[in-house]
Amino acid sequence: MALVVRLREFFLPKCKGDKLAKIEFRGVAHTSRLMTDSGDLQTLDQLFEWPIGRPIEPDETVSVALVLHSRLLPDRSIGHYIVPLQKVVKEGKLSLRDSLLDNNAKTLPATISLEMRYTVPGTDDSIDGWSPDEGMDEERLLVDIQQNIANLEKTLTSNERRASWSHEQASTSRTIDKSPAPGRKRSALRSMRSLIRLGKQRPPRDVSSEDEERALLQGGRSGLDGIGTPVGEQASSRAGSQSSLESDNDSLLDANSLDVTKKRLRASHHQRTPSNLLKSQDFQLCITIIEARQLAGLNMDPVVCVQVGDQKKYTSVKESTNCPYYNEYFVFDFHMPPMMLFDKIITLSVLQSRNILRHNKMLGSFKLDVATVWSQPDHQFYHKWALLSDPDDFAGGPKGYLKCDISVIGKGDSVKVPPKSEKDEDDIEANLLLPEGVPVERQRARFIVRVYRADGLPKMNSSIMANVKRAFTGEVKDLVDPYVQVSFAGLTGKTSVKKNCYAPVWNEQIVFSEMFPPLCQRIKIQLRDNDQVNNTIIGTHFIDLKTISNDGEKGFLPTFGPAFIHLYGSTRDYSLLDEHASLNSGLGEGVSYRARLLVAIRTEITDNIDIAPSGVEVEPSYPITESNYGKNEEYFLFGSIMDATMIDKKLGDKPLFFELSIGNAGNSLDGHNSSSQEIDEEEGDDYLDNVSAESACWQSTTPPVKPMTHDRLYHFLPYWDDKPCMYVRSVWPDYRRRMYNSNLIMRIIEKLEEGLLESHLQIEADSPNMEKTLKQTLDDLAFGCGKYLSISRCYLQGTAAGKTKLDRERMKLCVREIEHIASLARNLKALVAKHTIKERYKTAQSYLQRLRYLAEDPQHALPDIFLWLVSGGKRVAYQRLQAKDLIFSVVGEESGKDCGKVQTLLLKLPGKRGIGVSGWVIQAKLRIYLWLGLTKHKKNFVSGLPAGYEVSQEIKSAERPRALPPSVIHFTEKHYFQLRAHMYQARSLIGSDASGLSDPYAQVVAGEWCKTTQVVDETLSPTWDELLVFPELMVCGLGEEIKKEPPNIVIEIFDQDKVGKSEFIGRAMAKPHVKLLSEPYEPPKFPPKLEWFDINRGVDHAGELLAMFEMLEVRRPDFRPRKKGRQNEVDPGQLEFELPALPSPKDCLIPITQDTGPILPVPPDIRPTLSKYRIEVLFWGLRDVKRVHLLTVDKPRVDIECAGHILHSSVITNARKNPNFSTPVKFIDLELPEQELYCPPLTVRVVDCRSFGRYTLVGTHMINSIHRYLFNPVTKKQREVEERKKSQQLQPNHTAADPWANSISTSNYIILDTDETDVQLRKLANSGPGTLQSKREKTESNRKRKMSMGHAADDDEDSKDWWTKYFASVEAMIEETKKAKNEEQDRENQQNGACGQMAEGSSGGHEEKKKIKLGFKSAGNAAKIANKWSPKAAKHLKPKTALLKIFPSELEAQPEFNAFKEWLQTFDLLRGKKTGEETEDDSRVVGKFKGNIKVYKWPLPKDIDDHTIMGFDPQYGFFQGLPSSDPIHVLVRVYVVKGTDLHPMDLNGKADPYVVLQLGSKRISDKEHYISKQLNPVFGRCFEFEATFPQDSLLTVQVWDWDLVGSDDLIGETRIDLENRFYTRHRATCGLPSKYEEYGYNAWRDPMKPTQILAKLCKEGKLEPPSYFNGKVKVGNKTFGLNNDDVALTRGGKMLEEYLALAVLKRWDEFPRIGCKLVPEHVETRPLYNAEKPGIEQGKLELWVDMFPMDMPLPGPPLDIAPRKPKSYELRIVIWNTDEVVLEDDAFFTGEKMSDIYVKGWLKGPEDCQYTDIHYRSLTGEGNFNWRFIFPFDYLVAEEKIVISRKESLFSWDETESKIPARLELQVWDADHFSADDFLGAITLDLNRFPRGAKSSKLCTLDMLKTDGSVPMVNIFKQKRLKGWWPFYIKKENEEMELTGKVEAEIHLLTHEEAEKNPAGMGRNEPDPLDKPNRPDASFMWFLNPFKSIRYIVWHNYKWTIIKGLIFTALAIMLLLFFYSVPGYSVKKLLGA
Repeated sequence: MALVVRLREFFLPKCKGDKLAKIEFRGVAHTSRLMTDSGDLQTLDQLFEWPIGRPIEPDETVSVALVLHSRLLPDRSIGHYIVPLQKVVKEGKLSLRDSLLDNNAKTLPATISLEMRYTVPGTDDSIDGWSPDEGMDEERLLVDIQQNIANLEKTLTSNERRASWSHEQASTSRTIDKSPAPGRKRSALRSMRSLIRLGKQRPPRDVSSEDEERALLQGGRSGLDGIGTPVGEQASSRAGSQSSLESDNDSLLDANSLDVTKKRLRASHHQRTPSNLLKSQDFQLCITIIEARQLAGLNMDPVVCVQVGDQKKYTSVKESTNCPYYNEYFVFDFHMPPMMLFDKIITLSVLQSRNILRHNKMLGSFKLDVATVWSQPDHQFYHKWALLSDPDDFAGGPKGYLKCDISVIGKGDSVKVPPKSEKDEDDIEANLLLPEGVPVERQRARFIVRVYRADGLPKMNSSIMANVKRAFTGEVKDLVDPYVQVSFAGLTGKTSVKKNCYAPVWNEQIVFSEMFPPLCQRIKIQLRDNDQVNNTIIGTHFIDLKTISNDGEKGFLPTFGPAFIHLYGSTRDYSLLDEHASLNSGLGEGVSYRARLLVAIRTEITDNIDIAPSGVEVEPSYPITESNYGKNEEYFLFGSIMDATMIDKKLGDKPLFFELSIGNAGNSLDGHNSSSQEIDEEEGDDYLDNVSAESACWQSTTPPVKPMTHDRLYHFLPYWDDKPCMYVRSVWPDYRRRMYNSNLIMRIIEKLEEGLLESHLQIEADSPNMEKTLKQTLDDLAFGCGKYLSISRCYLQGTAAGKTKLDRERMKLCVREIEHIASLARNLKALVAKHTIKERYKTAQSYLQRLRYLAEDPQHALPDIFLWLVSGGKRVAYQRLQAKDLIFSVVGEESGKDCGKVQTLLLKLPGKRGIGVSGWVIQAKLRIYLWLGLTKHKKNFVSGLPAGYEVSQEIKSAERPRALPPSVIHFTEKHYFQLRAHMYQARSLIGSDASGLSDPYAQVVAGEWCKTTQVVDETLSPTWDELLVFPELMVCGLGEEIKKEPPNIVIEIFDQDKVGKSEFIGRAMAKPHVKLLSEPYEPPKFPPKLEWFDINRGVDHAGELLAMFEMLEVRRPDFRPRKKGRQNEVDPGQLEFELPALPSPKDCLIPITQDTGPILPVPPDIRPTLSKYRIEVLFWGLRDVKRVHLLTVDKPRVDIECAGHILHSSVITNARKNPNFSTPVKFIDLELPEQELYCPPLTVRVVDCRSFGRYTLVGTHMINSIHRYLFNPVTKKQREVEERKKSQQLQPNHTAADPWANSISTSNYIILDTDETDVQLRKLANSGPGTLQSKREKTESNRKRKMSMGHAADDDEDSKDWWTKYFASVEAMIEETKKAKNEEQDRENQQNGACGQMAEGSSGGHEEKKKIKLGFKSAGNAAKIANKWSPKAAKHLKPKTALLKIFPSELEAQPEFNAFKEWLQTFDLLRGKKTGEETEDDSRVVGKFKGNIKVYKWPLPKDIDDHTIMGFDPQYGFFQGLPSSDPIHVLVRVYVVKGTDLHPMDLNGKADPYVVLQLGSKRISDKEHYISKQLNPVFGRCFEFEATFPQDSLLTVQVWDWDLVGSDDLIGETRIDLENRFYTRHRATCGLPSKYEEYGYNAWRDPMKPTQILAKLCKEGKLEPPSYFNGKVKVGNKTFGLNNDDVALTRGGKMLEEYLALAVLKRWDEFPRIGCKLVPEHVETRPLYNAEKPGIEQGKLELWVDMFPMDMPLPGPPLDIAPRKPKSYELRIVIWNTDEVVLEDDAFFTGEKMSDIYVKGWLKGPEDCQYTDIHYRSLTGEGNFNWRFIFPFDYLVAEEKIVISRKESLFSWDETESKIPARLELQVWDADHFSADDFLGAITLDLNRFPRGAKSSKLCTLDMLKTDGSVPMVNIFKQKRLKGWWPFYIKKENEEMELTGKVEAEIHLLTHEEAEKNPAGMGRNEPDPLDKPNRPDASFMWFLNPFKSIRYIVWHNYKWTIIKGLIFTALAIMLLLFFYSVPGYSVKKLLGA
């Protein structure tokens, strides 16, 4: 059924603008295309269609709305029209023209013209030939796709013959791509529907599982509708849907997964396995709050709240500032699965601190999730600015910026600090805290999660209470009260609770208001059961926003569905104590289907005008018509078990059966619960029919069978000839397209993986075919992508493009991306060359990651399939399979990889029982055939079955949709084989005994048979050398098929224990080599070679097995029918007449029993060929050996075992006094395999020789591969061939060599550069004619130079100390790291750019660049350089600060020093059982063996041209020239510089650290020098030890936290092996400084001068001693000299020799044979670790170690590296005047504007604030003060910080030192007497760089505050005194600055000494008082000066008014008196008185 509307036209007089029509029916709206303004008549002529699942009611309507569309403004309504559907229902069609109505239902002068058609199934009408697209016929579609593929193959093969790859690209794009015409033919299923349609059509309710078949029969359109791609496991560290994880790799096997190397390389693609994601681990979240800027508001007291999850921590409160500086460090510790941690929200909030009675006011906040931080490089954001916004006032814009560091540290992660200097200018916009690709401007968005309905819910309430209630009341209720909870970005919303309902309908939407793009990536959707006591989780699903959106140019906003989410978790049988309850929360692989939930997600970007406050709203939503988004189809799932073996013996007593289910369909034990509401509403007959129909839909279980056994080791089910079958019919929405798309991409991925694996192996082996292989791989990739595009383009049009918006968008995205990858692959293929093959290989690897991302579809298509083993009515073991792997398609490439194939499944225990020890054991091994597809494709379900079965009637009628499939498949074709298992040896097994060793034996399981090897005692590398013969294995099927897909062989390794049962070590899988009767047993196929197989135990690697398995087919001439439960025993002699002969049995001491028979060895032609080798071992000594059986190890001996031969060391007579061996070098000659692959492992054993001839094993170390220790000497012929090759390669690629680093081997005379001139010369050289600076660059460099002038410390050489060198080196290291990073980016850009061009062009351009860069050495330049650096000019040069090397990690971790193990390796000795628990396994180390091993063929070739590590001839032994192993006394100096980011240990979030050192028995504690409340302490301490090597070889440096009460806590420790450093050739005893100086801060501290060191090295290397003459030095056959213009030449004499020697030592690594890199003067950064938090850094410690032998001249006193004491300064500021200050008040009497101005300022903080007096009644904004502020402070020049020492509170024990930036705050205020003062403006001046003051008030503007470099900056520490005008300002709400006044001030900086000499008083006080300001007379306080008030306020303003008043009053009095006296006077006169 469908409703189709055709909008013809609109008549709209006088209506301009673009229009859109919106048409809606049943809540589903469509939008027309845009109608541009084209006059009054708008012709649209567009079709709209609604497929409908239930008939239209007569009272329903269709509404049409016409809107005026604008890009910028919201759409405005023009009019609307509502069409009743009464006539349409009666007549089936309607045509009308009518007037539109406005919002008040009044008629408009506008008309609409439309037509409607209601198509009902069975009718075939159409309106005038227009009809909707009915969908494609599948057969037609298949033909079309095959035609496209054929065309594509044709074009690709023809393209390969062409020369240019560019034509290939063009022709591929012309591939024929036509969609098939929509077919009118009805499918068979649709015809069937019309026949069996129920007579009564009722509108379906929310369809639950058993209703779906009826819903299918109620109609719907045919065609290929289900389009999309399925869910897949994420390759990243977070799973997109943790509830649908793939099964363990251990459990699902395929034919290609058995090669060891392939498995390892594939595993490397997935960094974190799902099990790791779900295992609790230790994490540390570290957040540093540095500072805030531009906070919105005035004069505030900000405090920062850091919240992670539910934990909150606060910084200190900073008063009266809107740019507070904190630099506070917070650490949050977590022990939880990564998946839970990644969902935690980090909220950074800045609050306005208030008093106790009032809550802090939120100023702004910033939110992101931990997963966003984890996904960053190095898992961190460093020095980034978080943009703060008010969640409730988004329109207000940014509320400020917060600078912070955020990092997540897991176990084993090293914390890397990026190169950033505190002195770098802060570019806030460029360093916002946002992931890459997220725009700076983020908008507010509404994330709408619509929850429609759910069904298939399990029982969640106790059925006991329900039964009691039912007994009393009689009512029947569903036992679940569901609701849905959605969590996102720290917010949670809930739907309403639906009481007692298994199929609830909500139709509600949960709306989250959040920023877009959000920094929280996952939406968590939980279906829950409402309970009075505790709400229970039914199922959990996660949706990653990255997977449902795309941020590209053609991207789309997050969108999802409407689609069903399938939820998984614990089994459906309800119990109060559910052991698998955690699975319902998504923590682990769900073991059962729980329910499905129909949801949709939509994102709306809101306009700024209409903004809802941040939060969650729950609203009702319109219901949807589900058939619009997915037509229901019936699916058919079929399975047949070929064999069931390896059943655990615990299950052997009871009958077993298997159950196959998809969703609730097939679940026979605890499946679907019928809803009581549905029962009430159903009519009785219908309900019964429905139940019977439902039960007939599946036969999902096999018949129960009791297991059998041959050997009591494992049981099996007797499925010999008859293979039981299971099938399930179920109805689901048709979303096959999602699975098909995923399978197509997975095909490309698998092919690419195989090709890249082959390429990797060839690149590693340096094979000549490696280029060809990589090119072929890229060719295959391009072809595979082309094939995908050919198939997919057929689905891009019409309904086939996808049901939901996400389906359509993903399809477009996949096509775009794969098209792009195909183009890149073709381009890359053209660039593959031998010298760039590794880079090209890496690029190809990146394509793999991109394809993996595309293969994962976030929308589910079908539920996963579960296969359960049921015993005694209980579910015992299971396996979970993804539907996409089994789905069938008529297009072969779209089918699942396991569809219609026999696969091997290992069943596992559910939930936590399947993890750990209990999970190691296989519950059952199945070979099973599975098929899944539509019922209409059912005819194909047996197409993949192994041939040789009897075609029964059921199989013949497979084409009939309703025909029942067979219950048993009977095989008639059987083959019999003899299996020979050649078990040679194993290596690196897991230690299972207390000794750390095992007694291993192997169990080989083939089918229902099992055989065992002999036990080899006490070894981890057993050599069994056994041939196990299985006389008769029966395999069903054709011979060729068996050869192609042989059954798997399982090999299990056990450790035999004398008491108790054997312990499981690991399991390996192998494919045997099959030989059929028709094949001869002869080379090259037979006999096969031995192979290595990986042994695994759970997820752990447990070793490797060297073995080979062959299945040799035999005849059975005397075949007799087998008796049930028993296999026919056949004499092996009868079978072996056509087989190769078995070898003779071994001579065995063990008596041969009847069970075991004779022990046969591996035949000689299968064994590896042997050659003579020599193993030479250096036995140096043992270290840190722990007690064994409570006794110390006093007389140890080391045994090296290889292939049964043992080499014993000498016995150490007293390990306490001297743990070194007296005879260091020994060797043994033995026979070893020629092929390195087969070489046996080496075992290092340490035994303690005790009294009475007893030997106790101390510990062992296994060396699995001798590759590291193999020495292949180079002969003269080989050397000549290599040099010839090199010279040939260099000729075409020859570029100019670096003139400053001439190779020693090329020339006999080398010019050296001393350090003083080296850098300057290089700079000049690089800025030669090749690199011209633009004018802008010059001005920029000048500006930076000017600004940096303030950075340097005093230039006075005497003022320099070690810290000067340290800080200069830190800056140099930062610059060096930045430069290296930029160069690496340039290289990457060049490589990426090269992909788009031809190789020749790009390489040519690169050569040109090199020439330009290096072509600076012209004659003119040389002359200029010589003049500039002449000795005269050198006198004027300032000497450059000497630098040392700062290593960001440990010294031994630097690659150039090879961990100081060039001749002395350290082997950990292990003892005890390996459990898999990391903490327990770490404690297995019982000591260390120091020594070395070399393995080489003996005798060595005579024409050898090679040398040992020490530079000697290997013919006389490899370990020559070694130092003496006798004890030696050494002076050790440990310099501890500082600690960084230490872990807080106190409640206040700080620590009180101090250092403790331990060397041997000596311990030094520096507790009295603890540093109070500091996480970044500067120790600056030197510690001295007198040590004796080898006893005191391990130095432990610990950092402890001092506590006043209780014991101190260990923060962390680091350990340094001093012995390796002392004996290394790299000379790590005392680093070589960069310069040679005899005095000053850089004085030479080694007792040996450079000349002595050089002479010693020459002597050790058997060279002539160096000779010095005329400024040159000769070493060996090389002569070194300085440049003629070198400054060092002026020094002359002995100093010159030292200079020369030091310069040669720096280049010692360039000497052949004896050369190596020497350790420079350095500071190393060592991570601190704590045993309580293993593997997680607790901070870092900077230090270095010097060692001096006591038998040599002793060095001078140790360096003084005590922390620099801050220098005392006094800052005097005179506030002279203010001007143009804003007038805030109105005068009391006069109402005129005025202000009572005063200025306040501070340096250290508001508590240090000083105030001027008040300038009252300023009427013009002018104020006169003449007031002096005096701020004494302590300042660290190098760090540019003010140091403040004070007690933090009344209860603090001691003072805390803190460092703050040197910033002067000045503020102007208006004084009020009866209310708070009014803030008018402020300015912050950074004393190191602030704008120079203006000369006058007029010149003082806000432009002075620009930071773009246009304003000259000054440094008060250089300038000392400064006077000028500076502006006061405030920030408006829109972040604009407003000028609020100007201040004239004088700033004067004095040192403490100068201040004492020239004292000055504060304010205007003595000494040196300031004059009183010349203020106007009107400046006074009115109520203190009443007379002045009368004079200056009243009289001044009302003078004339008062005079007029007085005159008027006088006149009035006169008149009054006149009139008063006139009558009396008149009478008087009249009477004449």
